[in-house]
Amino acid sequence: MMTPIILFSLTIHEYSHGRVAFMLGDPTAKMLGRLSFNPLKHLDPIGVLFFYFMGFGWAKPVPVDARNFVNPRKDLMYVSIAGPLANIVLALICGFFIRMISPVEQATLFYLLTFGVYINVALAVFNMLPVFPLDGAGVLKGLVSPAMALRLHSIDKIGGFILLAIFLMDHFLHTGILWYAIGYPVMLIVQLLTQEAFPLIQQVLMMSFR
Repeated sequence: MMTPIILFSLTIHEYSHGRVAFMLGDPTAKMLGRLSFNPLKHLDPIGVLFFYFMGFGWAKPVPVDARNFVNPRKDLMYVSIAGPLANIVLALICGFFIRMISPVEQATLFYLLTFGVYINVALAVFNMLPVFPLDGAGVLKGLVSPAMALRLHSIDKIGGFILLAIFLMDHFLHTGILWYAIGYPVMLIVQLLTQEAFPLIQQVLMMSFR
């Protein structure tokens, strides 16, 4: 049941990056066919496999050429935050409908909406971590001074290795570092979006991920 949710959520996330970049003057994503709702345009096969076997994954990043922006640093910040915001909007929609249905009479739909809320919130919160290549790094660079942004840019090359090390330790050594970093805010946002349905959603998630 998670497969269509993951595919759709990643597609909307990447499409939103490309659409905002296009609106701000950069046609790169459009020229390369990335302004599409076709999942095959955005998905990285290895990243999808990692979702199922490692508990995390990724899509192909939307290409952006900052030279096409009027204000590259700020515009890159807007492009970066577009993906997580799109996931929050999807989570809001799923959270609204999950409160309108019966979890007994419409069990399949309830499960799909549960995964829709959780996966989209998790994607949004995770991607807002201020570590390159995540979106949070681009947002942070747009908020700080140009000099500080340049310093942050100089350490970007180690960000991916840090994330990979954390994922591998969590998976093989069960350190739980990532869950300690994002688990509480993820579940808090899920609770805010689902209200009275949250206790049952917790049970569904516990059964699904144990």
